[in-house]
Amino acid sequence: MLAGAFVVNGPGALDEGDVMPQHDMLDGKLMTVDEAVERFVHDGGQVCVGGFTINRNPMAVVYGIARRRVKDLHLVAHSNGQALDVLVGTGCVRRLDIAYGGNGRFASTCFRFRKAVERGEVQIEDYTNNQMSLRFLAGALNVPFIPSKSGLGTDVVERSGLPPEARGDGVPREKVVVLGDPFDDGDDQVVLLPALTPDVSIIHAQQVGTGGTVRIKGLTFADLEQCKAATAVIVSCEEIVPEEYLRIDPDQNALPPFLVDAVVPVPYGAHPTACRYFYDYDPVHLNHYKAVARDDEQFAAWLDEWVYGIESWDHYLDKVGGARLARIRANTVDGYAPGLDRR
Repeated sequence: MLAGAFVVNGPGALDEGDVMPQHDMLDGKLMTVDEAVERFVHDGGQVCVGGFTINRNPMAVVYGIARRRVKDLHLVAHSNGQALDVLVGTGCVRRLDIAYGGNGRFASTCFRFRKAVERGEVQIEDYTNNQMSLRFLAGALNVPFIPSKSGLGTDVVERSGLPPEARGDGVPREKVVVLGDPFDDGDDQVVLLPALTPDVSIIHAQQVGTGGTVRIKGLTFADLEQCKAATAVIVSCEEIVPEEYLRIDPDQNALPPFLVDAVVPVPYGAHPTACRYFYDYDPVHLNHYKAVARDDEQFAAWLDEWVYGIESWDHYLDKVGGARLARIRANTVDGYAPGLDRR
């Protein structure tokens, strides 16, 4: 999947013809899906997945977590879709903190997520989109909480989805705390939101440099704050590129190397969700998932076929098929696939 060496050119680069051996790249951070999951994702841990609904979900790593049968995860996310639904549907998740779980037009609420909540199979704490963003920001800033006015006067603030006995063991003592502004007369109320500091954040990016710099094209959603708040960070990516290339436009880079613990190169690693400038979401796959996810037996069969029965990511892509991957390939100017039948 990776070439044995890269030729790099430009100011401060190696001389023409010099190469950078693969074993020197990324300072030991280059891993397979299985290696990254085994090292950083453990039973009972707090795991964050990046992306938004059907955009840049780290699906290759999520399938790897499911295949290892990791259990009792405390999953935290901003507004995730396919990754959330697969992790919940495979029984990996015990508790959720989330603002929204849906696949857009393919599922206004993800089907396995909804079933698990209705059946009491997972505990859920719901926050607003703004609140979840701020909770990750608080973790990134290394402060225990952050104030907001989001949710005042609503049941999001007034009610908690977690029973009292669920609090503790990494769960805040209170969902939120409402108090008067201590710098004024106290009449102006604010909501104090507890910080989120995941054990590991998992995101999918378009490119990672040979030195570990991460570039995300398009909207970053809450991915950057999630990574800065986490103890460990796994970045799956479409391709590894020379670090010198990323230095040409440094303002386009998203994360520095010292924040990244594992780099997992997996082309189409967000499929069936989209990865801007590389490929669009896959409506055929998402419609098929929509059809089977409603039914327990059909979903179990889907898992056997698409998750547990997959030997490698190359095997997965072969199963999707070259013709289907070609149809969702993005136009490199527009960033998506014009003319794609999205029905």
